[in-house]
Amino acid sequence: MGIEEQVAVIKRGVIDLINEKELRDKLARSLARKKPLRVKLGMDPTAPDLHLGHTVVLQKLKQFQELGHVAIFLIGDFTGMIGDPTGRNETRPALTREEIMANAETYKKQVFKILDPDRTEIRYNSEWFEKITAADMIRLCAQYTMARIMEREDFRNRFQNNMPISIHEFLYPLVQGYDSVALEADVELGGHDQIFNLFVGRDIQKAYGQESQVLVTVPLLEGTDGINKMSKSYGNYVGIDEPPGEMFGKLMSISDDLMIKYYELLSDISLDGLNALKTGIADGTVHPKQAKVDFAREIITRFHNKTAADQAHENFEKTFRDKGIPDDIETWSVQDMPDTISVPHLLKESGMVATTSEGMRMLDQGGVSFADAMGGQFQKISGKEMAKSELIGKVIRVGKRKFKKLV
Repeated sequence: MGIEEQVAVIKRGVIDLINEKELRDKLARSLARKKPLRVKLGMDPTAPDLHLGHTVVLQKLKQFQELGHVAIFLIGDFTGMIGDPTGRNETRPALTREEIMANAETYKKQVFKILDPDRTEIRYNSEWFEKITAADMIRLCAQYTMARIMEREDFRNRFQNNMPISIHEFLYPLVQGYDSVALEADVELGGHDQIFNLFVGRDIQKAYGQESQVLVTVPLLEGTDGINKMSKSYGNYVGIDEPPGEMFGKLMSISDDLMIKYYELLSDISLDGLNALKTGIADGTVHPKQAKVDFAREIITRFHNKTAADQAHENFEKTFRDKGIPDDIETWSVQDMPDTISVPHLLKESGMVATTSEGMRMLDQGGVSFADAMGGQFQKISGKEMAKSELIGKVIRVGKRKFKKLV
């Protein structure tokens, strides 16, 4: 594949490409010398289970792999014992060596559902850091200034608020940067929140006489609520080891706009196919529900198998036919409402009734009910107030024909 085609694939869904000229130069040399680029992605195995948000950057590494380049998946078993301070307002607890290695084995099993194991170089940064001397570490520290380190927003905020910062946390960006030296990385991938650490890698490579790596960052993926980043703590995640039925229901619940982003960042659909999908959704020739079904089936097939995707699809259709929920339901956010919500007020604000008085009347007549968006029967709402937490992720119905999904 030529340079232009490769650049188009690489730029798909990215936030930062630093910089494109350097990338083009590296690709030109790669083609001329028939030598693939070395593309690095490092992850600290600090948690045992991955969700779709983690796989966005893995999908980008897979794209490089399919372009013929060397995919290096670096397991930060050494840096994991330091703990990445990115985005933290307190020191991250250190994990034991046993915890790190147990999580690393789980990571390997999960990432090979995305990457081709025969074309992936698995490395551990303990390979070089367990051999490093005190003199080597001092030399590494001498390549960067405290003023530059304090440019990091999280460090600066903690310092200004008189919150403790341990010395070992300052070392993390340098250690991550040295990984690129040890691996002779041409390109490093990461989430946009990692941009500072990735820049340090460029500087450290230059200090050690290497050509600086190109940086490619991807966005943090919004969860199924379309508001917060995907996280178990927000309850808006899709785990890659979850049961197929759970995955299918969650993916069918996302908004149409979020579906396009999920396609762009997570699907193997071609660029031409993605553009055709966007056009079809816009002009009405592609039904959003069918697009979601296709996407959910693709993801479940990837992380489980085609039979599981078929069964999940069939079960989903049966459930929704029995519930009588229409295919197209408008969403309405309750995020800015108080923790305890007046139901008549909610009905008026969401446009399901014209006035709060009408909402009160429908409530008194038993004409307001709700059900879980992913399954279950409608239940009448009798009280005039409900907790916001009870309503998020529910479909609310007024009468027989008005539906809204609350997010």
